[in-house]
Amino acid sequence: MNSRDKLINQIKEVEDDSPVSDSSNKSILARGCDPVMGKRAIELIPPMLGNPEMVAVTNDDDFIRELHRKKWSVILFAPGACRYDAAKLPIPGSRKITNGWGLEQYRELVIKHQGEEIKIVETMDERQIVDLLREALESINEI
Repeated sequence: MNSRDKLINQIKEVEDDSPVSDSSNKSILARGCDPVMGKRAIELIPPMLGNPEMVAVTNDDDFIRELHRKKWSVILFAPGACRYDAAKLPIPGSRKITNGWGLEQYRELVIKHQGEEIKIVETMDERQIVDLLREALESINEI
């Protein structure tokens, strides 16, 4: 089993097996580092969360474009990006304007474009992704 398969299996380790609410009217923008993991995550995670729209990006051009494109329900900083930040290393996929940024600067950018009420989820542990996203989505009362 390769390391990506291990990470995907960790995502599947959801502790909360309560019924999933319909989240089809909500959306998640994920900023990660690994395009293969991003693709696998958007196939795996939405059904576990009530089918919100989910987009995963791995570079800041796409991330900034998505922040401008629509109002997102939740922004997820994927575990890889969080691990880079914790190690004080640049998050892969930066561009000239975001070179050297850590999560603090990314959070500021998100709030600038999405507003103070935006739910931001961060974790270095793949096993926490589904529970944290479910909690964030359920806390949103969209019409």
